[in-house]
Amino acid sequence: MPQFASSVNQYPGRASLIWYAILIVTGTAALYLWPACAASPEAPISLLDALFTSTSAACVTGLGVRSTVHDFSYTGQAVILALIQLGGVGIMTVTTFIVVQFSRTGNLRQRKVIADTLGAGEGGDLRVILRNVLMMTLFFETAGFMILAAYNQINYAHYADAGVWSSHGEATWHALFHSISAFCNAGFALHDRSLIPFAESFVVNATIAVLVIVGGLGFPVVNDLWKSRKRPAPDRWGSLQLHSKIMLIGTGVLLVLGFASFLTLESDGVLKGDPALLKVFKAAFHSVTCRTAGFNTVETGDLTNAMLFISILLMMIGGGPCSTAGGFKVSTAAIICLRAWSTFQGYARVNLYRRTISPRSIERAVATAMLFMAIAAIALTALLVIEQSTISHNSGQGKFIDTFFEVISALGTVGLSTGLTTSLSSPSRVIIIVLMLMGRLGPITTFAALAHGERNERVEYPTAEPIVG
Repeated sequence: MPQFASSVNQYPGRASLIWYAILIVTGTAALYLWPACAASPEAPISLLDALFTSTSAACVTGLGVRSTVHDFSYTGQAVILALIQLGGVGIMTVTTFIVVQFSRTGNLRQRKVIADTLGAGEGGDLRVILRNVLMMTLFFETAGFMILAAYNQINYAHYADAGVWSSHGEATWHALFHSISAFCNAGFALHDRSLIPFAESFVVNATIAVLVIVGGLGFPVVNDLWKSRKRPAPDRWGSLQLHSKIMLIGTGVLLVLGFASFLTLESDGVLKGDPALLKVFKAAFHSVTCRTAGFNTVETGDLTNAMLFISILLMMIGGGPCSTAGGFKVSTAAIICLRAWSTFQGYARVNLYRRTISPRSIERAVATAMLFMAIAAIALTALLVIEQSTISHNSGQGKFIDTFFEVISALGTVGLSTGLTTSLSSPSRVIIIVLMLMGRLGPITTFAALAHGERNERVEYPTAEPIVG
C-alpha cells in the first residue's frame, strides 16, 4: 500500500486513471448485475451496453446506446446520475490534485502562481481547494434544480399533455437530473429527443446554458471571478489571473462564432419557418452545447454539413482546464493562436496583458492539441475500416461526416450525435468507449507527462534548422 501511494504521489496522473477505472467498473457492475436498473425484465441491459453507458456517464459524455428514460428504471437513472456527479466533480478535484502535486516540484514563484490561480491560499492546501470545488458544485446545481423544478411544476400540464412526464414527482426528478447533467456537461437527458420539447422555453434554455458555461469555464476561473467581486468595478478585470482572462475571452469568442454560424448556415435549414425569437434560442443553445454539453434543441442529424463541421471544430476545443468540459481546451487553442500570431509578427515571445507566456506552456499546448488530433485520426480510420470498408463513396454519402462527428463527440466528451451511435457494431462501440475514457483522461495525463522535470541530455549537438512551411 505505501508503495502504491508513493507511485501516485510520484506520478499523480495515475490518480485520474485509477479514479475513473474504479468508477466505470462499479457503474458497469451495477447496471449489468442489478436487475432493478432495467426498466423491463424482458429487456435486460447487456454487459457491453452497461459498460458503454457507465463510461459515458462517468466521463460525462452523454452518448448512449440505450434510452435513458425507457430502458432504465428510476434506479438505473439514479445510478447514471451518481456516475455523472462523481465523474464531473472528480475531474475537477483530481485535476486540481495533479496540478498541486506538480507545483511542489516547481520554484517558489511557480508554486505561488498555481496556488493563486486555484485559490488554494498559502501553502496550496488541497483541502481548501476541494471544499471550494464542492461548494461551487452544490451552489450551482441547487440553484439550477430550484429554477427548473419551479418551472416544471408551473408548466406541468403543458408538458404532461406532450408526454414529457406523467406525474409531478417525475417533473421534479427531471429538474434534478438535468441540473446535475448540465453543470457536469454530461448531456444525458430524460427524453429520447433530449431538450427539443423545451426548445421554446427561455427559462430552460437559459438555465441549462448558464450551468453548462459555468461548469465548462472551470473552477479556477469561477474562483477567480468570485474573489474579484470585492474590488471596485473598474479594477475587477485587471485583478483577474491571466488564465481567467484567456478563458473568458476565448469562451466569449467561441460562443459568438457558434451563434452567428448557426443563424447564417441554418436559416434555410432547421431554422426555416421558425419565429425570430425561437431562431435565437436554438442558435444560442447549440453554440453553448457544443462546449461539450451534449444537449440539443434541434435534431443534430438535420443540420447542414457546413454546420456539422463547425460544430466539430467547437467540440474539439471544448471548455476549460479543471472543469467538467472536455476537448483539448480553450486555453490550449488560445495559446496556440497567440503563438502563431506572434510568430507572424516576428516576435520571439508571446506577451499578453503585461505577462509573457512561458515557452513550456506553449510546448504543452501544442503537444496536447497534436495528441488530441492524432488520437482522433486513428480512431476515425478504425471506424471507417470497420463500418464502411465495403461501402462505396456514392452509396455512403454523409456517412463520413457522421463518423467524424461521432469520433470528436466521444473524444471531446460532448455527447452530441447525428444518430450513428445506436447503429454501431460491437467493435466500434468498444472504440467509442476507449475514446470517451481517453478524452476524459487525455489532457490530464498529457499535462502530467509533460510537466515532469526535464531530463538532462548528456550530449549537446550542433543546432540545425529544418525548413518549415
